Amino acid sequence: MNRIPALFLQAVIVLGGIGILALILWEPHIEGRNAHASLSQIYFHDPFLACAYIAFIPVFVALYQAFTLLGQVRKNKIFSSDSVKAVRTIKLSAIVFIGFLLAAEVYFFVVVRGQDDIAGGVAICLFLILVSAIVAAAASVFETTLQNTLNITPDA
Repeated sequence: MNRIPALFLQAVIVLGGIGILALILWEPHIEGRNAHASLSQIYFHDPFLACAYIAFIPVFVALYQAFTLLGQVRKNKIFSSDSVKAVRTIKLSAIVFIGFLLAAEVYFFVVVRGQDDIAGGVAICLFLILVSAIVAAAASVFETTLQNTLNITPDA
């Protein structure tokens, strides 16, 4: 891969990370039950919101690792142990994020069900689980490919 496409993808990752951060900080303000709430009521009276912010830590870890992986690509060092570690971290981050999303689904069905409409939250969680599973599967395939490439030794 040339340096310019890798640099472009790094810029996309940075912009995507900023967009995700802005969305998770802005969304509670437009939520229906928070329409007339103060900042302290929005952020300190909702334990689910705190859990949601904690759940996004693996997403940002994965974005950072993808950024560093593209840095390895720019240096033509894609077939290195650092690249394998970055891809493995991306895979594990996706799996941890799936765990948080499954916990959110359980919360919706056990605690919130019957008190509020949970269809939107359930649909968003299911979509994010699907996306995270695809990322974890792709990272697993890339990790295996990189590891097999590193284990091949040239015949002397």
